[in-house]
Amino acid sequence: MKKFFLIPVFFAAAVLSVSCDKDDNNQSISDADLLTASAVSDYATESDFQAAMESANDNGSLRQGDAATSLSSVAPCADVTFSGTTFPLTITIDFGTGCTNNGITRSGILTIALTGPLMQAGSEMTIQRNNYYVNGYHIEGSVYYVNQTTDSNIPEWTRTITNGHITNPAGAVFVHSGTRTVRQIEGVATPLILADNVFEITAGSHTVTGPSGNSLTATIVTPLIKKHSCPYISQGVLHLNGTYLDGDLDYGNNDCDDLAVYTHSDGQSYTIHL
Repeated sequence: MKKFFLIPVFFAAAVLSVSCDKDDNNQSISDADLLTASAVSDYATESDFQAAMESANDNGSLRQGDAATSLSSVAPCADVTFSGTTFPLTITIDFGTGCTNNGITRSGILTIALTGPLMQAGSEMTIQRNNYYVNGYHIEGSVYYVNQTTDSNIPEWTRTITNGHITNPAGAVFVHSGTRTVRQIEGVATPLILADNVFEITAGSHTVTGPSGNSLTATIVTPLIKKHSCPYISQGVLHLNGTYLDGDLDYGNNDCDDLAVYTHSDGQSYTIHL
């Protein structure tokens, strides 16, 4: 018979309709929790990188000497401070006890440590979360970036998540880790305009492990496209492998929407609202 599963991801919901028996139902609910934690991790990681880039751009830490005229790009309710004007440099984004922008409520602090300009080859950036919550999910751990650029027209970073923990509003704790390669493919020629930036996540995998030890691994099959101007990944394919899930998640044709299509290994396809 037909079963319906609700996978909440921040301000929307993902509905996955699966034909299965009762045993499959139990397995898919387990995978649904893991998929939610994975989506929360991906969203937080991408949005934190965007906040870091915006803050660095605002004070000239993106490229040495380039600075926007005002701190207008980060959430207006956040308090953004800088340790100084020379490297190594620390940027602190304090969301206080609750800061809502574009439908997302954050609290706590992001501490961003830069060894050099973010766009400069060899520079390193670490984003540390301190008592940090996103829409009720407690996000812990560090995200470490190394600029591996070899062509100045295509900036590139490796991104590693260490000691990642996500605690959902019900108190369940999920451990996650992974390494991915990120590069900028559009907007490089307009350094002070971030809205035209487009990033491509070209390779890597991310694994989430639940409280009972079950896990879900998401591996990039075709590059994921993330536009600065769009809150969603708009293109690319992930392969999902878990207790029940074994198939591909396709983010579409580069339109900015909340839709993705999951195709199971048996050939059945289901539309998901992210």
